[in-house]
Formats: sequence, structure tokens, C-alpha cells
Amino acid sequence: QVQPVESGGGLVQAGGSLRLSCVVSGRTSTDNMAWYRQAPGQDREFVARITWSDGTTIYADSVKGRFTLSGDNAKNTVYLQMNKLKPEDTAIYYCSADTGYEWIWGQGTQVTVSS
Repeated sequence: QVQPVESGGGLVQAGGSLRLSCVVSGRTSTDNMAWYRQAPGQDREFVARITWSDGTTIYADSVKGRFTLSGDNAKNTVYLQMNKLKPEDTAIYYCSADTGYEWIWGQGTQVTVSS
């Protein structure tokens, strides 16, 4: 089964850094890959996305200048480097991949930022 698999979450103090990874298992290609997050009691929100065709990345305003999305198209892998983390970044982070037919989702990885 084709599915994104996230890793790298954990507990960090405010101001610290974490690096999330996501790899899409199974035989498929992807056009775009993205990260979303969902805090307790909140809707899922967009964090960042990369478009493989031209390498374009876009970010939510709340993470611009702090988070960096990179990846390897051939490996269907993306990395989200998160710096200067804030308590409000606490959430479950989900990786999503656009197969050209549908967006598929991973199970998520917990990120907790303590104040």
C-alpha cells in the first residue's frame, strides 16, 4: 500500500529545533508533497508544500523564516527543518503526497514544544 510515513517528532524546548522526515512507501511518483499540522481542538492547517516540477516551496505565514522544506523527488522524500520552535507549533504533523490522482496522508508525528 502506498502511504507517506513520517518520523522525527518529539519534545523540544521553545527556541529549539526538530527535523521531520517523510517518505512515501510503495511504487508511485508524486507531483507535490506537503506538511500539515493539527493542534488539539483545532482544524488541520497547511504548513508547507514543495512542487517537484520546478522545486517551488510555499509556506504558511506562521512558519515563514523558521521552517524549511526540502526533499528528494527520486526518493519521494521530504524533510521539514523546524527552527526557533514556539509552544504554538505544538501539533500532530502530517505528511501528504499528491500522486497525480489523489492526495494521500500519513499517520502523523507528534511535535511538542515546551515553554
